[in-house]
Amino acid sequence: MSRCYTQLALADRRRLHQLVAAKVPINEMARQLGSHRSTIYREIKRNTFRDRELPDYDGYYSTVAHDISKERRRRLRKLRRHPNLRTEIINQLEARWSPEQIAGRLLLEGHSLVRVCKETIYRFIYSKEDYGLGLYQYLPEGRRKRRPLRSRKPRDGVFPASHRISQRPDFIGDRSQFGHWEGDLLIFERPLGHANVTSLVERKSRYTVLIKNPSRHSRPIMDKIIRAFSPLPAFARQSFTFDRGTEFAGFRALEEGIGAHSWFCDPSAPWQKGTVENTNKRVRRFLPGTTDLAIVSQRDLLHLGRHINDQPRKCLGYRTPTEVFMTHLQEGG
Repeated sequence: MSRCYTQLALADRRRLHQLVAAKVPINEMARQLGSHRSTIYREIKRNTFRDRELPDYDGYYSTVAHDISKERRRRLRKLRRHPNLRTEIINQLEARWSPEQIAGRLLLEGHSLVRVCKETIYRFIYSKEDYGLGLYQYLPEGRRKRRPLRSRKPRDGVFPASHRISQRPDFIGDRSQFGHWEGDLLIFERPLGHANVTSLVERKSRYTVLIKNPSRHSRPIMDKIIRAFSPLPAFARQSFTFDRGTEFAGFRALEEGIGAHSWFCDPSAPWQKGTVENTNKRVRRFLPGTTDLAIVSQRDLLHLGRHINDQPRKCLGYRTPTEVFMTHLQEGG
């Protein structure tokens, strides 16, 4: 009897990891897991860890695969996975609340453990699955079709045009100058608390710094970056490139605190800071999304950073990030 497509649980992925390592044929994997072969094929194809610089580390790892899958579902199906929240948002839309008002009120009241921004609500309204509800008619402008992203007014009040990545000098983009970093935030499951990790990578040497934060509030995150980078000479901390997450809205503190300029990726373009995105995949092998950061200290993160920085990289001629970073420090950039 044929088996229909199903989502795999973490226990299934742990078993699949063993089967992949043993090079068991796809059909046999499907039989042992009670899934359709297309499910197994799709799972391996979509959730395999790949590292262009260290291909020896490529492979299917259960916890990494589980995190990749959860993040994909979180982005695409947030409201479908939380029907009560979905119903509440529909009721508020029918009461002529704007998506911004709904998102702001949910955050203020704190009833839901799921964070919803106005963009999530807009995507829900205009999604293929839910467009038939006709919720667009309750929006202030009542458009049947959403305006193209490029035609919407940018939020330059927080991230000004002068700080867009398109304005960033070429010597940063081509890695010809030392001292330019990329930053991102590693988020963990909400029931485990609000703690997170700032991941920072120097673009030329690939040197990684990991910083633990108790929350996603921007100013404390910036203050920790300032404390971590203050001991470095100015040429080693010239700029940072971030995405447009609210946790980086306090970027001007970096300019005031350590004289570092900040650049921001275009909306929905994480590939524009691919160095830190690639590093995050390595970090996730040791700190999956299910990690309880309450038992992870800053010292633990220092040890993890040292482990990552002491691995030779093909892109560095098989030197380590530590070796390249220290060479530039000694040579003055």
